[in-house]
Amino acid sequence: MKTIFKGAMIASVAAFGLSLAACDSKQENAAEDQAQAVRESTDATADAIDKTADKVGGASEEALENKADAVRASGEAKADAMEDKADKMDKTPG
Repeated sequence: MKTIFKGAMIASVAAFGLSLAACDSKQENAAEDQAQAVRESTDATADAIDKTADKVGGASEEALENKADAVRASGEAKADAMEDKADKMDKTPG
């Protein structure tokens, strides 16, 4: 009996989560896509900086690794802010 109840509860929670996701407007989805693009772009830039750091070595390597970390953090912060703004858009299905 407990197994059936747990299964039903999990299914209802999953259905509720999917119904909320379906409430995003086209504008909200586009804004979230832009945030993801920012995240991917900054990750690619940071990865390139890390590759350069691996080739350089020494103190310069550490400085470049720190720069890559800063680029990642900045990109994450910007993308998170964009997603937060998108989440505040109207919830009318589009």
